[in-house]
Amino acid sequence: MSANERDYAEKRDFIRMRVDAGVSLIHAGQEIAGVCLDLSSSGMQVQAQHPFNVGDQLKVRIDSEHAALKGLEADTEVVWARKEGDDQHLGLKILKMY
Repeated sequence: MSANERDYAEKRDFIRMRVDAGVSLIHAGQEIAGVCLDLSSSGMQVQAQHPFNVGDQLKVRIDSEHAALKGLEADTEVVWARKEGDDQHLGLKILKMY
């Protein structure tokens, strides 16, 4: 099996949930607003106007709208980045969740 075939197969091993939720991306002491487009147990796709590079380490925070539910905080790494108009779509691998 080639690396591309393995990558595709691994992507299908995790259920992705469409989210469309506001996120805060923290990088080098700067907080940048973005939108989480989808989320799985191992990563997420995020849209932001700030340019990031593959390999950048980002802390991601998704606040909960419900007092009884805790939001999500995770350390992530950019594994791919694609420019789309004025925005950039990012594939983030979750390294650690809080």
